Amino acid sequence: MRLNEIVELDKKYYMNTFSRAPVCFERGEGMYLWDIDGKRYTDLLAGIAVSALGHSHPALVQAISDQASKLIHCSNLYYIEYQAKLAQLIAENSCADRVFFANSGAEANEGAIKLARLYYRKKGYPEKYEIITLEKSFHGRTLATLAATGQAKYQKNYSPLTPKFQSVPINDPEALEKAVTPNTCAVMIEPIQGEGGVNPTTYEYMRGVRELCDQKDILLIFDEVQCGLGRTGKLFGYQHYDVEPDIFTLAKGLAGGFPIGALCARDFVASAFEPGDHGSTFGGNPLACRAGYAVLSTILNEKLCENSERMGQYLMDSLNGLKKDNPMIREVRGKGLMVGIELAKPVAKAVNMKCLEQGFLVGNVGDSIIRLLPPLIITKKEIDEFIPVFSDILSNEG
Repeated sequence: MRLNEIVELDKKYYMNTFSRAPVCFERGEGMYLWDIDGKRYTDLLAGIAVSALGHSHPALVQAISDQASKLIHCSNLYYIEYQAKLAQLIAENSCADRVFFANSGAEANEGAIKLARLYYRKKGYPEKYEIITLEKSFHGRTLATLAATGQAKYQKNYSPLTPKFQSVPINDPEALEKAVTPNTCAVMIEPIQGEGGVNPTTYEYMRGVRELCDQKDILLIFDEVQCGLGRTGKLFGYQHYDVEPDIFTLAKGLAGGFPIGALCARDFVASAFEPGDHGSTFGGNPLACRAGYAVLSTILNEKLCENSERMGQYLMDSLNGLKKDNPMIREVRGKGLMVGIELAKPVAKAVNMKCLEQGFLVGNVGDSIIRLLPPLIITKKEIDEFIPVFSDILSNEG
């Protein structure tokens, strides 16, 4: 089909929930995507931090093809080999003892909320169900995860929201401590906020949060849906802070594009779940877990966390080099290959589209922030190709 035909079909039959760019991709390989007209694009967004291995990575393609030819789905009423293997791989490389698989980051975060509240209920403290999150956070689009999200623009049309969530400013320990009540059961934090504009928490703040949670008998939940799995230069974002959460969640890059989410927890809290307390029809199916096992194994075996750290630093240095001569760049922030570029003018959407026209896929957060989330396989070559194009675009917009 031609692009205009696809657009018309979409307008007629698909719900109007996305503001789409005028392009339809047909295939991908490595760092590149090709549209239906054959134009090549360098992918610096990775499907919003999803395509960790780039496109059509042989290990992932082989795993999905092999598993699909054997068994795609069976009920969680039965044992699933790669569900157990993927849970083991996550646990052996993290602070988690047990894992539950869902279908998305929002579902994983819902599970974290349920687990935290259930943990205290089963300990005999049913009144401990309040959860503190951060302003500018993003935890999902279900009603409960919207309530946890600290951004009114996502919440305003869906009230009344699930009760007893409160958001406080990031990196403000006094505000957090003031928000704690005898009914607080958990603090839920993205170590680095993604949809909020790529805002890192500070080392001192995260250490203080852990200490506060220990003092007040509060669970610490880290939402690592976007910042986990090598994205920041370490396998998990929490590893930058020398703290460990009681619960953390994963999704996005875990299966390289196949839907999966993971709720990961220390044994003392995970044991609150008993048969019947939680579940999923599709979560942790054989195909999703085989894909997840292939992706996580590849990240570890091919040392992609180390590549993320090196290339992330090279990308940040290159962008900060632009900043010296280009007043359009106000700030460059992030860790590893999770980078936000705050612009001096509200032209991020226009810059995004200009990049698309020049064959580079980037993201924007609101009107003033460009977000880069490239695959973990990126090299200096792709960065060096992007920087001068981006510089010219910013100069023209300025």
